Amino acid sequence: MKVRVDPERCQGHTLCAMHAPKVFELSEIDGHSWPVAEDVPTDQENAVVEAVRSCPERAIGVF
Repeated sequence: MKVRVDPERCQGHTLCAMHAPKVFELSEIDGHSWPVAEDVPTDQENAVVEAVRSCPERAIGVF
């Protein structure tokens, strides 16, 4: 699984990092997120799916 965050849609709600803190990093300035790496470790896939579901801006994509 691979993950991306659309920087134009992300509003810094930080929910993704709450669900998958090993996968997403947050900006200290505005809370916007980005993935630590595009490839998601197998043991983090369920957490990333929950992060995708929780994002109110639908800024996270998996493929």
